[in-house]
Amino acid sequence: MQSVVATTVGHPDPTVLVSGLQTIVGQYGETVEVPCNKGGAKAEDIFITKWKYTKADSSTGDLLVKSGSQNATASSDVDYFGRVSLTKDLSLRIAQAKLSDQKIFTCMVVIGTDIFEYPVQVKIEKAPSAPTITNQATKMEMGKLTTLGVCSTKDANPEAKIIWLKNNIPLVSDEKVIKVTTDVQRDKTTGLLSTSSKLEYAAVKEDLNAKFACAVQHKSLASDLVSAPVTFVINYPTEKVSLQVVSADPIKEGDNVTLKCKADGNPPPSSYSFHIKGKKVKIENSDTYTLTSVTRASTGEYKCSLLDNDTIANSANITVMYLDINITRGKIVKHLDERFEAPLMVNAAGVPQVSWSKNNAKLNAPPKFDKLKYSDSGVYDCVVSMAGIVRKASFELIVQGAPVINKLTKRRSNDGNFKVLSCEAEGSPKPTVQWSINGTNATETPYVEGRITHRITIIPTVNLTVNCTVYNDLGQASKSLDVSTLFEEVTMDKREDSSDQTRVAVGVVIGVILAAVAIGLIYWIYMKRTRQGTWKTGEKEDGTLEESKKLEENQSQKAEV
Repeated sequence: MQSVVATTVGHPDPTVLVSGLQTIVGQYGETVEVPCNKGGAKAEDIFITKWKYTKADSSTGDLLVKSGSQNATASSDVDYFGRVSLTKDLSLRIAQAKLSDQKIFTCMVVIGTDIFEYPVQVKIEKAPSAPTITNQATKMEMGKLTTLGVCSTKDANPEAKIIWLKNNIPLVSDEKVIKVTTDVQRDKTTGLLSTSSKLEYAAVKEDLNAKFACAVQHKSLASDLVSAPVTFVINYPTEKVSLQVVSADPIKEGDNVTLKCKADGNPPPSSYSFHIKGKKVKIENSDTYTLTSVTRASTGEYKCSLLDNDTIANSANITVMYLDINITRGKIVKHLDERFEAPLMVNAAGVPQVSWSKNNAKLNAPPKFDKLKYSDSGVYDCVVSMAGIVRKASFELIVQGAPVINKLTKRRSNDGNFKVLSCEAEGSPKPTVQWSINGTNATETPYVEGRITHRITIIPTVNLTVNCTVYNDLGQASKSLDVSTLFEEVTMDKREDSSDQTRVAVGVVIGVILAAVAIGLIYWIYMKRTRQGTWKTGEKEDGTLEESKKLEENQSQKAEV
């Protein structure tokens, strides 16, 4: 710490040492502690301690005096009466700091024969209040410099700085499209400073919904104080319109379709013109027009425009989907072997999907027949769909033909007591079956695909010929069958059994004879081979050496065979 020799005061040759000026910062309204000698001197070494301050006219005013161990005595200075005190280390404590406390306070101490002075510059700071935006504009004209608002902050020391933000980005004044005017006012009572900032701004269309705010910067703040963001209404003329079709997709006949016109101006127009099939319709205080129960004739181009300017317009196309089917319904009667194709005609706005079923069973192809059969009869269902539209139709195909008898048979019952006659017929409508004789236990199979089988049981006592006749509205057919008595069939069965036994006996005898012949033949061949072997053996004994070798070779070949 540097010191300089000052003046001599009231003591034989005392030396006054003045230290360099120290600065401390206190907070407004709080207690400020001003150190004496920066805590370097020991209190027990100090004979006298005195605090004084420098006034605005450079004169001094006394605050406190303390001698040795005595209590400090305060002066009657009205500015500091009751607000000042000494600490144990002789620091000056000032309560409820004011801006008027911004001055130089000097601690003077007497140690031995020396007098020391320690001047301290006190500065008082006050953080500003949170900013608020007032005088906000109700609306802005695009491209026109307009006052957006005034941002204010109060009671600061030193003065606070205000900056404007748009979408959190600082605005820089250029005096053309951005102009900022700042004003600082001092409170006459407290001396604190209030700052206000007026923003004038020329808006563009992109500023719609932009958020404006102001921020306060001050040396006492760790971070800026930011106001609540505000938005402004920006007015600009309409440059283009768009036409929207509001409806379920796809649009079908019978639907209601709403046309909605939208403009890019702000505020948007309240009324529009709608061009409906060449007719101009003015709609007041609404931006929509509804087409009710549209038809295929409603397909086409629609347009909307500004009420007073047809050149600012937009159009949209509407396509109404429709589906018509034409098919013969009810009963369709055809004849056997006739050609037939389902009579379906479709009129649609697009490509429909068609599915067929017969008697609730799905078909892989539409019903088409080169030659009809009775089995082709049935109920045919057709389902045609497209774009959410479904049409259904059905018809019953009936294939008719004169009856024919496919099979006429007879058989004896399992117990052999009667005979069962069967007549299988085919035709449509269902044939009626009639026999030439009366029978019992008459049964009939279900009539399916034009076929029916009729059975009766009889007990014939004589040989007879039985006729089966079938008929319907289209014709008739007959077949006959010879039927013998049950007694004759039993006799014939016995004869057949006796004949069968005779055949079996003859077969056995013939088999025995053939077996004896085979055994005799085998025995004769065996004896013949045995005699040849004995003769050749004797020849070997009496023959030449060459014949003997040939005989051995022959015997060897026979052994290999």
